[in-house]
Amino acid sequence: MSRLRYLFSPLRVGPLVLRNRIVFAAHLTNYAVDGLPSEQHAAYYAARAAGGAGLIITEEHSTHPTDWPYEKLIHGHHPQVVPGYRRITEAVHRHDTPILAQLNHNGGQASSMYSRLPVWAPSAVPDPMFREVPKAIDTREIAEVVAGYATVAGHCAEGGFDGVELQCSHSSIVRGFLSPTTNVRTDRYGGPLANRARILLEIVAAVRAAIGPDRVLGVRICGDELIEGGTTIDEAVEVARMVEASGQVDYLNTSIGVATASLFMIEASMAVPPGYALFIANAMRKAVRLPVVGVGRIKDPVQAERALAAGHCDLVGVVRGQIADADFAAKARSGHGTEIRTCLSCNQECVGRMGLNRWLGCIENPRTGREAIDLPMPRRRDLRVLVVGGGPGGLQAASTAAQRGHHVTLFERAEDVGGQVAVAARVPGRAEFLDVVRNLRAECQRYGVDVKTGTEATASLLLAESPDAVVLATGARPLRPYWAGSSARVVDVRDVLEQRCAPSGRVLVVDDLGFHQATSVAELLADRGCSVRISTSGMVVGQDLGITLDMEMFCVRAHAKGIELTTDEVITGVAEGVPAEGVTVQLLKHTTSETFDLPVDWVVCATHQEPEDELWHALRDAPFAVHRVGDCVTPRRAHAAVVEGHRAALAL
Repeated sequence: MSRLRYLFSPLRVGPLVLRNRIVFAAHLTNYAVDGLPSEQHAAYYAARAAGGAGLIITEEHSTHPTDWPYEKLIHGHHPQVVPGYRRITEAVHRHDTPILAQLNHNGGQASSMYSRLPVWAPSAVPDPMFREVPKAIDTREIAEVVAGYATVAGHCAEGGFDGVELQCSHSSIVRGFLSPTTNVRTDRYGGPLANRARILLEIVAAVRAAIGPDRVLGVRICGDELIEGGTTIDEAVEVARMVEASGQVDYLNTSIGVATASLFMIEASMAVPPGYALFIANAMRKAVRLPVVGVGRIKDPVQAERALAAGHCDLVGVVRGQIADADFAAKARSGHGTEIRTCLSCNQECVGRMGLNRWLGCIENPRTGREAIDLPMPRRRDLRVLVVGGGPGGLQAASTAAQRGHHVTLFERAEDVGGQVAVAARVPGRAEFLDVVRNLRAECQRYGVDVKTGTEATASLLLAESPDAVVLATGARPLRPYWAGSSARVVDVRDVLEQRCAPSGRVLVVDDLGFHQATSVAELLADRGCSVRISTSGMVVGQDLGITLDMEMFCVRAHAKGIELTTDEVITGVAEGVPAEGVTVQLLKHTTSETFDLPVDWVVCATHQEPEDELWHALRDAPFAVHRVGDCVTPRRAHAAVVEGHRAALAL
């Protein structure tokens, strides 16, 4: 029996009795094909049902032809979706798990690029992200929107869903009506809150009529838009009361932020504390009797249990936690919570891939997004496999190979595993990144990998072992920039983090990579009292932080710490000993051709690396199979190492 007595207690939600309080809440996947649900949808949701989730809510289903904000959207208003719905619901119901469909019209938070139709919204207020002036819909079109929700709800009922959830929160035409910033109407759908909430209550009535009394109806409400003049918790609670008073809704779900202006708070990165949005569920739960779902970067069962025990909510939304580990709930229930592959909240392969119009994946789970693809059977078992390198690529290769029945030994020359991930996790606010190493190291231990740290695996050692296969995950090393000369005051970020040097005074951090390497070490040095300037040749410092929703919080912290951010600068050289014990950096503003000198005490480079591939070249003619993965192929980010480590093990 699980010690998590709140998390694994049943709960009635309308006509359903949920076996536990863990909700796999709605989130985008980009798995749709030509506007229709795919086999990958069915496999993806079924994996989380098999993993023990108490309730699954699918991604949004568009309710009207004017709503097509991104390419791979499910067009729920087309009758052709019903067979795909049945495949999803049948796959999930095999595991006795209820599943709901989320219905939505994104309103002004959209683009006409795909639909070639005007974007509809309550008022002609452009969204700050899409920057398209929407058409303010008239009362006839409002009725058309309401009818669209009912139509899609009917399709969902026909497709076997146990109910539907109305998305009235972070990206929704209904949220647009509820918000004073986007609803400036003067008719009966604008002005006082009762008028702004009118369309929501009309949709509730129409959808309930479409699905009947035997299916669940939920409403997801934004508790605080986090924008000037937007909806705040007091109005959100009033909306919750109105929804309950309708007598037609079975539960309330919650969210925070707007999926454009304050998107970084909806899917918050590790820079934001777990449970940060529970105050919204808490306030609504005090005001209504309906079950309330709490959300906000809840990544492990203990956090979920505490949220329930404290009375913040009745159900807990765990999305990224179940993206990272489909068996999250089952492991927690069986007392194996320490075996959960905990989410890093790095946002690189879930949120980040979606932002690049790619299908949803996970930095540490190579199966996420590929559940519909069967794994190949091992060609043979009991192979003797040697893995060189204990970073994420080597650890993943070792874990996968061991799980497939091979005898695996991993060599790591350092005194502990982790590679560059262990180094990156040393900076402020990035400690959770180390979870990928902790998770993989624990898997290797469970599956019997023999991990030998403090051991240099030379070519002669590997040849003498006569293994069946070798996987090289030897990583990469810093590559000194051409302009750096021989100055000892020009160092790499890894030199700082691995404590080979201790910069002080005026420090120039060079950002050639556009990610956490430069910004993180800049914060670390600022915390140590340095005067820090980040310079990049690009137009934005740390430009890829925008993809992972880290940009806004970094800029706030950088301002507070006095970090200067400069762009459009190219370093052309350095002069040593000017000032004494320092260097003078020669810079070029490449858009204006202006050149200038900058005297500093240290230069810290976040620049490109080169593969450590000497073993690869030494073993190319070895009498056994040799695979290489990750940075020793070519330097990239952690996900490439994990994926390639997994693939190499599957190929054995």
